[in-house]
Amino acid sequence: MTDDRLAVLVDPAHTAVLTMELQRGVVGSEAMFPALVERVSDTGLLATVGSLCSAAREAGARVVHCTVKNRPDGAGGSVNCKVFAISDKMRREQGIDPIAEGTLGAELVDELGSDDRDIEVARIHGMTPFTSTSLDQILRNLGVTTVVATGVSVNLGVLGMALGAVDLGYQVVIPRDAVAGVPAAYADDVLDHTLNLVATLTTTADIVAAWA
Repeated sequence: MTDDRLAVLVDPAHTAVLTMELQRGVVGSEAMFPALVERVSDTGLLATVGSLCSAAREAGARVVHCTVKNRPDGAGGSVNCKVFAISDKMRREQGIDPIAEGTLGAELVDELGSDDRDIEVARIHGMTPFTSTSLDQILRNLGVTTVVATGVSVNLGVLGMALGAVDLGYQVVIPRDAVAGVPAAYADDVLDHTLNLVATLTTTADIVAAWA
């Protein structure tokens, strides 16, 4: 894609940066999947997404944080897949829930920065940010037609975010250095052979340059 085409696609007037589950209890030291935490640390993902969010705010694009926050009693969620079963077992047997609402683990990581214009859309169920949340309505009310998908993981959450956005008619842009998954080679394959078919793959630097 040419620089001019990317600039049109991510015009701040109709673009929002979406962060996916960049919370202390997901990518921090007490997260459920240490391998993902290690990958995030090795790639410098949090600093990269933080710089993208900062550039978006300066350019006038909206930043929307898609988070997951479990109730302490687990109510409202379901145990209908392996990931949720692991989390439910930790809560029942060890009294541990890294993303329980009201805890530090549920909070966004510091690297994303803080801005009163940011919007957080939290969910207590499911795997993806669009399903049965107000995310779609909020974005439409803001006049957003392009979403820049960032965060974790390429295996599940980012993939679901991208497919959900495409199904709802949004243009999807994914900066490869602003997402992560494990194993790294598998995440690259998902980007190259799945997400490449539904989204525009680029880099954080190219998006920031387009906004400049």
